[in-house]
Amino acid sequence: MARSWASALNAVALVAALLIAWQILFEIAGENAMAPPLETFRYLGQLMTTATFWGHLAETMRAFAFALALSILLGLLVGFLLGLHRFSGEVAEPILVALYSVPKITLYPIVLLAFGLGTPAKVAFGTIHGIIPVAIFTMSAVRNIKPVLLKTGRVLKLSPWKTVRSVLFPAALPEIFTGLRLGFSLTLIGTLLGEMFASQRGLGYLLMQAIGLQNIRVIMAVTLLLVLFAASISILLIVIDRHLHQRSS
Repeated sequence: MARSWASALNAVALVAALLIAWQILFEIAGENAMAPPLETFRYLGQLMTTATFWGHLAETMRAFAFALALSILLGLLVGFLLGLHRFSGEVAEPILVALYSVPKITLYPIVLLAFGLGTPAKVAFGTIHGIIPVAIFTMSAVRNIKPVLLKTGRVLKLSPWKTVRSVLFPAALPEIFTGLRLGFSLTLIGTLLGEMFASQRGLGYLLMQAIGLQNIRVIMAVTLLLVLFAASISILLIVIDRHLHQRSS
């Protein structure tokens, strides 16, 4: 209980410090560069009362949900296949790491040529960002599974699917979940970038439109909403991640 209270107090102190720093930065930079905290929260509340804003938000969440689902499913599939076949994993791992380090924005012209404008391009761009960390962490997790677990599956004469479902996945889940947590953040970034450069709907498009019009209030309000959403989900995922690692240790 004492530890929970200490964590809550630390979180409140961190939020207060960030708000104070934000206000100080506003005083230094001025209203032409940014908006103060209270005004940003107030304007975000106003935006959330308009149907147009909810349309943009729904478009972003729809594209992000599809991209995240594809990132997880394809990342798990690739990671398990490469992790179970050691030679293929050793060959593919440097390639995946090299692709992970490539700025994904350089691939955007190819994505546009392949998928055109609209939701498919956003989903593809988000998936490109999220699939690699999921695959890398899954592959590493499968490789590090204790051999005795695989021997147990063979002794019990489990089918390959049952071995993956009942043995491999539960044993590798803590490390896999770390990859899912990173994949969530990168998929969100990729989806927003896709909306910013080739879309007429979504929060990314709303941001680019506000940047073009130099509408500081919209920029700050949308950015605040994205930060609050990403931070909230990330905190939840971190808590689950720590619980899984503690349970497996």
